[in-house]
Amino acid sequence: MQTFLKVLLAASLAAGNLMHAASAAEGDDYPRRAVRLISPNAPGSANDTLLRLLTVKLGDMLGQAVYIENQAGAAGLIGTEMAKNAAPDGYTVLSGSTAGMSIAPHLHNRPPYDSVNDFQFVSTYAVQPNMLVVNPSLPVKTVQELIDYCKARPGQVNMASAGPGSQSHLAGVMLMVAGNFNSLHVPYKGGGASILSVMTGESQWTITPAPAAAGHVRSGRLRPLAQSMPTRTRLLPDIPAVAETLPGFSYSAWNGLLVPKGTPRTVVDKIHAALVKTLAVPEVKAAIEKQGAEVVTNSPEEFRELVRAEFEATGKLVKAAGLKVN
Repeated sequence: MQTFLKVLLAASLAAGNLMHAASAAEGDDYPRRAVRLISPNAPGSANDTLLRLLTVKLGDMLGQAVYIENQAGAAGLIGTEMAKNAAPDGYTVLSGSTAGMSIAPHLHNRPPYDSVNDFQFVSTYAVQPNMLVVNPSLPVKTVQELIDYCKARPGQVNMASAGPGSQSHLAGVMLMVAGNFNSLHVPYKGGGASILSVMTGESQWTITPAPAAAGHVRSGRLRPLAQSMPTRTRLLPDIPAVAETLPGFSYSAWNGLLVPKGTPRTVVDKIHAALVKTLAVPEVKAAIEKQGAEVVTNSPEEFRELVRAEFEATGKLVKAAGLKVN
């Protein structure tokens, strides 16, 4: 009996070693075929546009083709859940963003994934600052002047957003909480409509993705007061950070690559290295910056911590906004 147990144990150990060796070998020769990159956004959206600027060069750096598969819907939940359930072999990569990872899960009683624990993080690749803009006729030119203006006119100043639970809504709530003032939230169907409302004077201010506001700022139809990065950015060198008035304020949109939980670390490291090399290509970096986004990379551990902290902060904003959870 003891001999039998020894043989069985030896066989089990040998099988385990073989499986470990196979797993290591799979990671060592990754990638052997094309890589699917899931975009949980519609073609032509801001996030999808940024992703497409990476694809060809990323494939060159990996040595295999990288193709985008759009799986839009439910504010990013559908595509993100699909990526979560994919095989953890590195051949399915998710392009995550603030909307799908930090906001959408808070708006559902039973979100289909855990943003922090159901994925392995690779790196961010871009950050899009939001811009605080007002109608040019409004007699304010700084964040503090806007706060004072709103405090002196309770119930008379409108804040436009792209809809309940949108990034512009939560960024606006964050600003009001940080500045201890109130404005009437006026939700619109999309960012374009909300920006138009500020230009026409129907609303007085909004915080919107910088790429969406930049052209109107240049034309003089919107006045910029600040941007939402924690410090000044060379993309918007003449516009101060909100944090210069309200210390600690930071609410910008990030884009980054993730893979299913269980993906070998050797594979994660290869994708990370290829992404960093891709973003160092001058034409790729310039193309991303032309879209109003700043190239930002970090380690998998730093990326996870970013999402964890942002997820917790967003939960507080959702409660402060009184948003209904489905």
